[in-house]
Amino acid sequence: MYAEWPSSLPHVVAWRSIVPPGAPPKRILPDGCLDVIWQDGRVFVAGPDTTAQVAASPPDSRLFAVRFADGVGPSVLGVPADELTDRRVAFDALFGPAETRRLAEADDPLAALEAFTRRRWRRPDRAMVALADAARTGIPVGAIADSCGLSARHLLRRCTAAFGYGPKTLARIMRMQRAVAMARGGRPFADVSVAAGYADQAHLARDVKALAGVPLTRLVR
Repeated sequence: MYAEWPSSLPHVVAWRSIVPPGAPPKRILPDGCLDVIWQDGRVFVAGPDTTAQVAASPPDSRLFAVRFADGVGPSVLGVPADELTDRRVAFDALFGPAETRRLAEADDPLAALEAFTRRRWRRPDRAMVALADAARTGIPVGAIADSCGLSARHLLRRCTAAFGYGPKTLARIMRMQRAVAMARGGRPFADVSVAAGYADQAHLARDVKALAGVPLTRLVR
C-alpha cells in the first residue's frame, strides 16, 4: 500500500508505504527528486537517480518519507545533490547520532521527518524552481537558460548542485516521466512519442529503456 500527499511545506511531498506479503521488488524511476526515508527504524537519504533503482523490502516493512522536488532538498540537507546522485546514504553520516535517533525512535516517523524539514527549511531558489517547471513542460534547455537569466555554464553548475545532474539530463528524465504517465493513462505509444517530444516511437522506446531499465510496455503492464 502506497500513498502520497503534499506536505505543509512547498515543493515537498510526504509519502508512506507498507509492503504486502509476496510483493515483488519495486522499480523506482528517476524523477529529479531526493528523499529522506524512515524504514523500520532505519533512516537514510535516497539521492537523485540517473537510472531506475530496484528496491526489495521485507513483507510488512513500513516506510515513511519526505520527497524534495524542484531542487529544494540540498538546502535542507546542507549537501549538494551531486554528492548524493545514485546513492543511498545513512542519515547519521550526514547529521550524526543525536539527530538520527530523534527520527529513528519517533512514535510518528512522518511527523518527525516533517519537523526536521521545517527546522532546516530555506527559501527555495526561484531559478531552480523555474527550471524544474520548464523541464516538466518540455521547454528546450537553451530557452530554460534564457528564461532564468543564466549563462549555460552557470545554469549547469546551479542545476547540478540542486538536482544532481545537468539541465539536459533533468529534461530527459522529466520527458520520460511525462511519457510513462501518458502511456499508463492508455494513450497509444505513437501518440505519446509526439506529445512528449520524442523524434519518433523508436526514440521513445530507446530512451525509456535506457532510463527505466525495462521497455515501456513492461512499465505500463
